[in-house]
This record gives sequence, structure tokens and C-alpha cells, in this order.
Amino acid sequence: MGRLFGTDGVRGIANQDLTVELAFKLGQAGAYVLTKEKKHKPTIIVGRDTRISGEMLTSALIAGICSVGADAISIGVVPTPAVAYLTRQYKADAGVVISASHNPVEYNGIKFFNDKGYKLSDALEEEIEGIILDNKETIELPTGTGVGRVKHRRESIEDYINYVKGLIDIDLSGIKVAIDCANGASYVSAPETLTQLGAEVYIIHNEPDGKNINKNCGSTHMEDLQNYVKQLGADIGIAFDGDADRCLAVDEEGKIIDGDQIMAICGLHMKEQKKLKKDTIVATVMSNIGLGLMGKENGINIEQTKVGDRYVLEEMVEKGYNLGGEQSGHIICLDYNTTGDGLIAALHLLEVLKRKGQKASELAKVMTVLPQVLVNAKVNSSKINDYIKDEVIKKAIEGLEEKFAGEGRVLIRPSGTEPLVRVMIEGKDKDVLQKEAETLANLIESRLN
Repeated sequence: MGRLFGTDGVRGIANQDLTVELAFKLGQAGAYVLTKEKKHKPTIIVGRDTRISGEMLTSALIAGICSVGADAISIGVVPTPAVAYLTRQYKADAGVVISASHNPVEYNGIKFFNDKGYKLSDALEEEIEGIILDNKETIELPTGTGVGRVKHRRESIEDYINYVKGLIDIDLSGIKVAIDCANGASYVSAPETLTQLGAEVYIIHNEPDGKNINKNCGSTHMEDLQNYVKQLGADIGIAFDGDADRCLAVDEEGKIIDGDQIMAICGLHMKEQKKLKKDTIVATVMSNIGLGLMGKENGINIEQTKVGDRYVLEEMVEKGYNLGGEQSGHIICLDYNTTGDGLIAALHLLEVLKRKGQKASELAKVMTVLPQVLVNAKVNSSKINDYIKDEVIKKAIEGLEEKFAGEGRVLIRPSGTEPLVRVMIEGKDKDVLQKEAETLANLIESRLN
């Protein structure tokens, strides 16, 4: 993790950590690094989610882009995966998303894609950081007709919808689906796509006002959708996060179907259709043990990476796999997009539901989920890695590892996007797991703060 870039771009509280000055510099340095080898006048696509600080940061970022002589195409509010797709579709030189994904409204972030729609490599991010923080290169600023221009393309969301709905060759009529748009970037694309494919669609939390993104809704707060599905008698519920690069589901009984289960359901169907490349799903170390057990039972190899969709993607690209993701619902279908795409994942799940003719709860039984507890310890960002040096914390972790050896596991890791140390324990008794995880998280907070 770099000095500015975390595992998913540059993140922070808007106007405090992520200032307009930093956004401007990121626009300048990012445009320069990503386009300096180009022989033509480069073009960069810029999209954002619905949070109130997005317009402010978009303006600053675009100013930076244009100041180095690149043109910007502003496509307004769109899902993060739409920017990845449209960067390729419009043959742009790069794409940028201004979003803090599932985080609260006060946060925002800036994430770059290269001309192939992939997130930047560590080397390119370090090069951008070197320009901003160390003045490693001097960027010559053009004048007169050399500066960049801004073009607005409001039809971009329709281009994305038309692409996504063409990915499944099936009519979804007869499926009653409830969706939670998290008052975020999916509020147009998700209901429109599912409706055009014939589903009977009911929607909550799709009235963004700039302040309500992810607020008690979406994939991080599933209670409203769970109740709504049961109230409606819907076949399934789908919850997106603020920038719609992830989705989780709810079965007809109101029970959550998480990202591991979605990968299990879709991966098994793909294997049956001989479409799962190398019979492999790529997950992370945070995935439930049950995913691995499902794989063994069905002849599917489960590869594991470090936490972070970028590491999942790297493994997929390097070894030629086409399905991977995280328990949080960040699922990558590499045949169709170069990043996690909540809408594409949702469509694949709905396709299996329709083709199998089974209830969502039946589909979910392909994988047994072991109890898993995650507790966050809030620490100062400068001390986020110090838990591995503190002898008291180390001793407590070792004690837990001994306690759960053979029937579970303990995983401690710093967050890549927030000032948190995440304590995850997996085992048989959820009450015991919760108590132990909270005790360890409290110890980490007291020792590191």
C-alpha cells in the first residue's frame, strides 16, 4: 500500500483528507503518467457516484486533467464498473471514478483505470505518488490551444445498460425481484436493466439526494431489503453498494446470500455449462471455509489471495481464470468486465435462478456457511500495522489460534480503505466467536491508541 493509494484508490474524508487541491494534483499527475507515451491528444473518462462531494472533486480532477493538455469526458453518475467498460468502449486513454464505494457519505475516493479498463499497477500508482509528493518529474503545462477540453456524455449510462442486458440470453419474466440501490450509482442502471429483461422489479433506496448514499441501506445494511423481500413475497432480493461494484442477495425467506455463496452458485452453474475456466474460482483468505468445502465436493479448485479485489483480479489475469471475488459481494466476471460488477453478478445469479427453476434458498444450499464473526478495532491510521509488533497483542492472537486450531481459524488484518484493524474468527459457536473477537478488538484499540 502506497502513501496516497490504498488497495482501492485514494480514499479519505472529502475536503479534509481528500481535498480539492489533492484531486487537482491527482488529475494532473494521473493524466500525465497514463498518457505521456501517447502520440495523440489523450482523452480521459470521469464518472462518479451520488455523494455530495462528488461534484466538487470531479470539477477539481477535470481541471487537473485539462491543465496537462488532456481532454476529459464527464459521464456523470454511473457505477464504477460502467467506467471500466466505457473506457474500453469509447477507446479512451484512461478512466477515473470518484467514489468511496460502500463507505459513509463523508468519505470519497479517486480510482484510476488504464485504457484496458484495469485498475493501475502498484508501479504506476507509485509513479503518480512520486510526482505529487516528491516532485520527481516536472509536468510542462500547455497554454493557448494546448489545454484540454471537457465534453459531457449523458447517454453513457444507456450504453452501459445496453451492454449488460445483452450478456444473458434469457427472459427474466416470472421472477419477482426486490432491489436496494443504496441511494447510489445503481439507481438508474439496475432497475432499468432488470425491467427491460422482463423481471417484476420492486425498488427501495433509489432516491439519492447526495447525503443518503449507503445510509442504513445497500449491501452493508441489509435489514430493509430482508424485510421488504418477505413483505412482498419476492423470489429474491439484490442489494448493491454505493458505486455498484458489488452486490449481495437475499433469498425468499429473507436470509442473506453473501459473495461466497453467489460465487458458489454461479461457479457451479458455469462448471456444468463448461464455462468455468480451469474449473477454478479465485477468492480471498477472508472467504468462508465452506466455499473450500463446496469446491472439494464439486471438483472446483478454490484459489485464495490477499484481501482486496485487485489481488483477486491479478491472480485471475495471470492464470487465466474467469470467476473470482470477495465475500463482501465484489465479484469479477472477467469474460464481461475488468473489475467487480454488481449488476453483472446479479444477472448471473438471476439467470441460474431462472434456468434451475429452484428457490433462492435451495440454490444457496450448495454451500454450508460456517459461523464467522468480524469485529473492527478503530486505531490511528499511522499505527494500523503495529499490532504485529505489540507483544501483548501477539500473545493474545497466538492464544486464540491455539484455541480454534482444527475447528476454525483466526485472521487479523489492517483495512486497506479505513483506519481499522479487522479481527475475523471462524468456528462452530457464534456466541463464543463474538465474545473472543470483541475482546481481542478491544485489546488492540487499548494498546494502539
